[in-house]
Amino acid sequence: RNTGQSGGQAGADISATSAWDLTTGSTNVIVAVIDTGIRYTHRDLTNQMWRNPGESGGGKENNGIDDDNNGYVDDVFGINAIDDSGDPFDDNDHGTHCAGTIGAAANDGNPHVGVAWRVRLMGCKFLGGSGGGSTSDAIKCVDYAVSMGAKILNNSWGGGGYSQALYDSINNARTAGVIFLAAAGNSGTDNDQRPFYPCNYNLDNVISVAALTRNNVLADFSNFGETTVDLAAPGESIYSTTANSDTS
Repeated sequence: RNTGQSGGQAGADISATSAWDLTTGSTNVIVAVIDTGIRYTHRDLTNQMWRNPGESGGGKENNGIDDDNNGYVDDVFGINAIDDSGDPFDDNDHGTHCAGTIGAAANDGNPHVGVAWRVRLMGCKFLGGSGGGSTSDAIKCVDYAVSMGAKILNNSWGGGGYSQALYDSINNARTAGVIFLAAAGNSGTDNDQRPFYPCNYNLDNVISVAALTRNNVLADFSNFGETTVDLAAPGESIYSTTANSDTS
């Protein structure tokens, strides 16, 4: 909610307070954060996390067994595709920051709230502590999230060339009715002229998002594209949860 604070332009926001009069989301919607993981113990996120029904509760949680036979042991909150484990704990910050923006808890006495705070957040880690990762691990995350019932995939990352395998994975998500949100990129370039993946894949379930400042103009770093970027949203100086501690 931008009232002109910090030198911003009043009303340069997403009108979240008005939107909340209509809906605050649904706990039936699973959003997979395909990123550096999520600090799922964070006080503003722990109650927002998706819990794999095949691996949680009834003595099955963290028992060292792949109870649901999906290839991952104790994947209660999601997966770490880097080491093929069931622990998507964030060792970077980025994924936790995205998760808080999407769905940090509301009215819990803490100073932050997510946009859609009735939600279930699934952690799908393919980026390491340095922020880098492989396309093959990203594909594992997309395929896992779709197979486990996620309906929205948040992908605040990009880089590398065209990958037919990643295209096919996103197209499979499309067939399953899953939305693939993708960052437009942070190079200040025109995606119409210089394709940036995954946001440039020509699939109608891909929504490419540029970054706005608190003055409602394109951020200096943000990519853009008349035909390849779909919309822009606040993306600079965003207050959100971080991974340093359960209260950071």
